[in-house]
Amino acid sequence: MKFLPAEFERYSRQMIIEGFGIEGQSRLRRARVLVAGVGGLGCPAALYLAAAGVGKLLLVDRENVEKTNLNRQILYWEEDLGRSKVEAAGEKIRQFNSQVEVETLKMELTFENVYPLVEEVDLVVDGLDNFEARFAVNRACVEAGKPFIHAAVHGLQGELLTVIPGKTPCYQCYVAIAPPERRPLPVLGATSGMLACLEVMEAVKILTGVGEPLLGKLLIFDGYQMEFRLVELKKLETCEVCRGK
Repeated sequence: MKFLPAEFERYSRQMIIEGFGIEGQSRLRRARVLVAGVGGLGCPAALYLAAAGVGKLLLVDRENVEKTNLNRQILYWEEDLGRSKVEAAGEKIRQFNSQVEVETLKMELTFENVYPLVEEVDLVVDGLDNFEARFAVNRACVEAGKPFIHAAVHGLQGELLTVIPGKTPCYQCYVAIAPPERRPLPVLGATSGMLACLEVMEAVKILTGVGEPLLGKLLIFDGYQMEFRLVELKKLETCEVCRGK
């Protein structure tokens, strides 16, 4: 795969990472990533995936921009209020990196519609804010054999989980039944941004083969105490999605 001089210059700082090089950048250019939900997690995740040079981004979200989004959803400005999130996000990303192909879909992800979307990408990044949609994406990824990178935030706390079908526990090995959801969810924008960046780091590692992704472990961040900890997870034979395989 050939790169123009301007592309070499743009990505030069990551291409000199040990083990990355032209091959790593070529793999990113060929990659197709679904960003499921373009909110507090999905906005910074999509932006940093574009910054890294991922070839195609598929952005999916059902909502319009509201004023309460602006403390954390960094692809939206005051002038975007009332616009479709995917329309506004797609516009910003195209302006940021014209070499990235961006496809947008304004829709809710469900068990009925998620399968063909997962089939056409290499990896899914979780920017969702509800358990039902996460369950649908997790099942589709497990059945299609596609990596699923989950993150969630609450206040100054967050979690990160990388699902690689056949190698790691799936999301429903971790959350078998959706707990009651409280609305509105408290969140600091910096918490969303940090967890989204960790999602992108996992995505880049998987897509390029550089570094080791988070396998079989849940990363928990506590911003109140500025602590990280890892919790080992095991595949569950009773899991209705992966059956512990």
